[in-house]
Amino acid sequence: MAHSLKPIFMAAKTLMIQGTASHVGKSVLVTGLCRLFVRRGLRVAPFKAQNMSNNSFVTPDGREIGRAQAVQATACRLAPRTDFNPVLIKPESDCRAQLVVDGQVAGSLAASDFGRIRREHFESVRQAFGRLASEFDLVILEGAGSPAEINLRDQDIVNMRMAREAAAPVLLIGDIDRGGAFASLVGTASLLEPDERRYLKGFLINKFRGDPDLMRPGIRTVVSLTTIPCLGIIPYANELRVPQEDSVAWEEWPEQNREGLGQEARDEKLLIGVADLPAISNFTDLEALASEPDLRLVKVRQENGQPFDALIIPGTKNTPEALRFIKNRGIDRMVRRVLGDGGAVLGICGGYQILGTRILDPHHVESAERELVGLCLLDVETSFERAKVTIEVTGVDPASGCPIGGYEVHMGRTTLGRQARPWLQVRSADDITPRSEGAVSVDGRVYGTYVHGLFDFPEFRRVVLNRLRAARGWPPIEARRDRALEETLDHLADFVAAHVDVGAIEAIIERGV
Repeated sequence: MAHSLKPIFMAAKTLMIQGTASHVGKSVLVTGLCRLFVRRGLRVAPFKAQNMSNNSFVTPDGREIGRAQAVQATACRLAPRTDFNPVLIKPESDCRAQLVVDGQVAGSLAASDFGRIRREHFESVRQAFGRLASEFDLVILEGAGSPAEINLRDQDIVNMRMAREAAAPVLLIGDIDRGGAFASLVGTASLLEPDERRYLKGFLINKFRGDPDLMRPGIRTVVSLTTIPCLGIIPYANELRVPQEDSVAWEEWPEQNREGLGQEARDEKLLIGVADLPAISNFTDLEALASEPDLRLVKVRQENGQPFDALIIPGTKNTPEALRFIKNRGIDRMVRRVLGDGGAVLGICGGYQILGTRILDPHHVESAERELVGLCLLDVETSFERAKVTIEVTGVDPASGCPIGGYEVHMGRTTLGRQARPWLQVRSADDITPRSEGAVSVDGRVYGTYVHGLFDFPEFRRVVLNRLRAARGWPPIEARRDRALEETLDHLADFVAAHVDVGAIEAIIERGV
């Protein structure tokens, strides 16, 4: 396909996608554009200077970046690397977070000193971008939240400060599905400083439902007020799902029905609850599971007597706080009721730790308390260490023979007692022989694992669900083929190309700022 951009080899061209708010579609648009320009023969790299997310991913060299940048790397047909996301902030509470720089833990970060990142780590960001700019033809940058957070302007390293550093023209994206897109676009532009506004080269309307002609009067007004052109109206497309980083995506998941489900609905689908924990992490573990046709997956915040077939306690960046939440909200009673009714319980990462007997924190890594009593449903004990485990693994579920894989990201080290048996067999690139991973209770209905991404394997996913179906007396269902990520990325690139003015975007990239 002909295109106007020409590969360059001294310094990359740049394009930046910013948004009027979080979860307006920045990550997905960057992903689509990455694959679009890769297919046009360019060497493309994604870049997000600073990410705030508990959805992380492990690089092949055992470091940690945001999950969205790992997917964007795949869109660029690259292996994930820390240069794509040099600063990652992993919230542990409203006022505290773990700081990851160049893929490794760099201490804790208090909300009162957010500006420390710019003072101490912006040089790491600059160096990471410089390496990409010298290697690739095009670097597509992603902002965070909104560039119009004027209270954070002096501390910014990810929006307009990075646009200036990279000499990157900016496209601003607004989410019409959430309402207020026109006001957000105009308001964002008006709150920028004059020197910042010159980087804005176009805007996009995202997640539109209906007749695009209805948008024309509003678009004309925005263009008149901001003097920047509209480069596309992108329809709402729920079927083009890629893993997301934003906690807002988790907030949009369905909640439990306080009145419970009628028997008719119960007869149609398995019902699995997911504990809505504080500082929930890697909720993308559940996205593939939620795609199964015989399953209804809902968030739970408290015990309400709902008849679940299984309950999942997901990962969390603050295990002690999540454990207190579970006990205070009666979710511990819900867990025991589900087991009493013949159901199953699964804990992933922090959820695995919570299911155990004791949680020890001698170095105060996650808590001021040295010891906490877990739910005592698995005979395992966890101790937090200062060094974080970050590894990719592959392996097998010995009970079914199904291949599995994923990655581990955790501070805790968990040991099994006599009343627990290993669940999986895994190995990392450094392992000569497989090792046991996770735990299963003696009765085979309580499971725990540190491996994120298990449910991305269709055969293994069906084994787990068919065990639940057997408990209901239902026949098994065969594993269905997932739309491979590569296919999804190509469809996403086609979708973006059909709804944005690619020629105008190419011209903007070529002109730069």
